[in-house]
Amino acid sequence: MKAEITALYADVKGDIYDAPGISAMGREGRDLRLISPEELIPLPESADLVFMPQRKAVGMTADGEVLPLTGNAVAATLPAGYTRSMLPAFQMEDNAEALPLFGYTAVCVYKDQLYTTAIYTDENHKWDPEHYNTKQLKHLIKKVKKALPDNPLIDHLANCSLEWHCCTAENIFYRRWECGIPTSPVCNANCFGCISLQPAECCPSPQSRIRFRPSARQIAEVGIYHLETAPEGIISFGQGCEGEPALAADRIADGIAIIREKTKRGQININTNAGYTDGIKKIVDAGLDSMRVSIISAIPLSYDGYYRGNYKLDNVKESIRYALDKGIYVSLNMLYFPGFNDRREELDAWKEFFRELPVQMIQVRNLNIDPDAFLDIMPKQQGEYVGTRQFLEEIKKDFPQMIIGSFSHYVE
Repeated sequence: MKAEITALYADVKGDIYDAPGISAMGREGRDLRLISPEELIPLPESADLVFMPQRKAVGMTADGEVLPLTGNAVAATLPAGYTRSMLPAFQMEDNAEALPLFGYTAVCVYKDQLYTTAIYTDENHKWDPEHYNTKQLKHLIKKVKKALPDNPLIDHLANCSLEWHCCTAENIFYRRWECGIPTSPVCNANCFGCISLQPAECCPSPQSRIRFRPSARQIAEVGIYHLETAPEGIISFGQGCEGEPALAADRIADGIAIIREKTKRGQININTNAGYTDGIKKIVDAGLDSMRVSIISAIPLSYDGYYRGNYKLDNVKESIRYALDKGIYVSLNMLYFPGFNDRREELDAWKEFFRELPVQMIQVRNLNIDPDAFLDIMPKQQGEYVGTRQFLEEIKKDFPQMIIGSFSHYVE
């Protein structure tokens, strides 16, 4: 007997129930459809369930009627390493408020267990939650503050660790892996749903932004400390608590020079929108090892719709070309939204992009955003859905040398 894929809903208290006899549905863009067994995986252990206020759950009856249920829609939020393939199905109430910044994913009951629509994209034990927010963290922060007194970056990273539980901030205190060094309080883009600074009409920012400009010597002090003590040490400019690091190119470049005079260990990375090419060139020439570029689309109109920057996609491509020509390891932080990225015109544009710019890796990241608010600001998509799985499979087939994952990797 074929197992049913059953819809979920939540009551006003947030308690979650299944709806026997009602088939679960999901969304691609704005379009609702039934979820098929091939799209499902068991809900990962470290995933969370959330309910979506002012949005009624939606399912399909045995007669094929699509109808709202009596409770709120339920979504899964996935751990890093999983790429969602469908959004939750829901019917939004009038005057519904914008949702917090999560990667809302369809979830259901299948074979008497919770399942979700996702693909396991990458495995990296370094980002397992069990390694962070340990009982020792406060003690380790005191030790690093004693080792690097009077450096405001350490105070900032300590706050990010304890207040926002930022993993790259915590890593300097654990003396391991990738450590973020924020440098820039300003940005050249106005991304919809920026996690550290947003206009009031969007949604609440989940964290605060750095308020000062660290000097080259302060940057270097943190960088040297981390690279000389951390196994597989990476320092990264461009964190969630800052704007665009390339706008601090002079200070970063000078900081890199000081670091490399002292140590050749580890990897120096920048996470960037790559729109300010002159700044990227300075940082590359100073001794950068790797660059991860935030990007949502290879189509200029779609790119502009999200980033709303004072630069264009051609500037981003120029920066990537310069970095590749200089031997920099380049990955793309591909912001992924089912029903947007996996349209045929988007996939074709990406193939053209990779033929022109053979980056070494793409990191597929679920875009944390209110689904309808995102679609409202983006150009209307025209092509057919190919689906997340086919989107990734076609890219892998056409560009077999390119790594498809979810995390930054240590580069020797």
